[in-house]
Amino acid sequence: MEQLLLLIFLPLVGAIVTAFAGKSAKIVSTIFSVVSLGLALVIACNFIPNASTQFEVNLPWIADLGINFHAGIDGISMLVVLLTNLLVPIIILSSYNHEYRNPAAFYALILFMQCGLLLVFTALDAFLFYIGWEAALIPIYFICAIWGGKDRIRINMKFFVYTIAGSLFMLMGIIYLYLHNPVQNFDIQAFYALNLDGAQQGWIFWAFFIAFAIKMPIFPFHTWQPDTYTAAPTQGTMLLSGIMLKMGIYGVIRWLLPIVPAGVHDWGQVAIILSIIGIVYASLIAFTQKDAKRLVAYSSIAHVGLISAGIFAFNQQGMQGAMVQMLSHGINVVGLFFVLDIIFSRVKTNKIEELGGIAKVAPQLALTFLIIVLGTVALPGTNGFIGEFLLLMGVYNYGIWAAAIAGLTIIFGAVYMLRMYQNVMLGETNSLTITFTDIKGTEKLVLYTICALIIVLGVYPKPILHLTEASVQHLLEQVNQKLNTVN
Repeated sequence: MEQLLLLIFLPLVGAIVTAFAGKSAKIVSTIFSVVSLGLALVIACNFIPNASTQFEVNLPWIADLGINFHAGIDGISMLVVLLTNLLVPIIILSSYNHEYRNPAAFYALILFMQCGLLLVFTALDAFLFYIGWEAALIPIYFICAIWGGKDRIRINMKFFVYTIAGSLFMLMGIIYLYLHNPVQNFDIQAFYALNLDGAQQGWIFWAFFIAFAIKMPIFPFHTWQPDTYTAAPTQGTMLLSGIMLKMGIYGVIRWLLPIVPAGVHDWGQVAIILSIIGIVYASLIAFTQKDAKRLVAYSSIAHVGLISAGIFAFNQQGMQGAMVQMLSHGINVVGLFFVLDIIFSRVKTNKIEELGGIAKVAPQLALTFLIIVLGTVALPGTNGFIGEFLLLMGVYNYGIWAAAIAGLTIIFGAVYMLRMYQNVMLGETNSLTITFTDIKGTEKLVLYTICALIIVLGVYPKPILHLTEASVQHLLEQVNQKLNTVN
């Protein structure tokens, strides 16, 4: 119990200390993030990969309303807890060559967001889940609004309106479930046990799905994403793409599927269709992008669309693929945005047509960028392969035509990502890139770490699959049992 409470609230303590650290904020935030990673690894080492919830804490909070501080970790949440605590120190280290105005506030907001994310990924009380969901939004809003690029206020307002609107739908769904709960509490197991009819489950499905689809994002709820990813400071983009979109995926797995299986049965096909449309649409738009950062943003929509399709295919392969791909996508997309940030810091542009020949003057950057790109396009032996293979297998078991169309993400992704790499890194240098300098210091540390993770997880994914297998299988059995009861 103490370990989980420390894991959740250590970043909050770090945020408070960092806020008053002045010029030392960068170092202080790094220390807290590394300690949090160490604690997460200790918990992971003591975690038993079975279907049970471990390190559980259940303390009275607002007793009159049946609200408890109820949190715990199983195989599904363990994966995203590890991802969060792994990426935050990488994201902070990636900022070391930047000088942000008011750095204490900037790094404090990153740690505060980490606390909100960990609440979301460990909450076993719907009210606590909602608090974490909203708490994670506040710091990223200010990070994007204060340190973002031009037109950041308009773009950020669109992002804020989208996410708040989705959150309100989810809140209405939570309140509805609470009012229909005989024991009048927000406990996740009590929500799982509710016997709602098909029509009720349909309404609850859409209340939750809209909130989660906006966060992921899924077509047509995605329109905030490309502009926000482009206008946000690179570390904000990394937080959004690497970790925050996993909130939506996790929400579908943890809350949507087990609570309203009949709603998923009735409307899951629509969700798969929207996911597949998003794969094709985002891939086609990515082909036309002249800005590398926007290209990666659209590529993220395509990859998340495949994850969503795998989840709603609702079988062991699709769910396991979603688990692995959440981890792989987080690592890869952070690596992509960091490389583009390095390029922008040197030449002040991410316009593909203005670059070229960087590999001649920065071979280490070119090599690490290539490894990250290959992981992104799911080359066998990289971390992206096993997740996409399982996802496509899961979608194939759902329907051969769905798999055929969803599989286009691999073909399209390979084309536009490798073409982008070729135009940016290969060919002859020009007046902008001739003076380009290779990576050094923390840039090497971050990129070497990401590349090592891509190769290790690609060659030996068994620990990740073993970590989540029992929890995924238990979830599927639980949902199928409830669905049979409803029918």
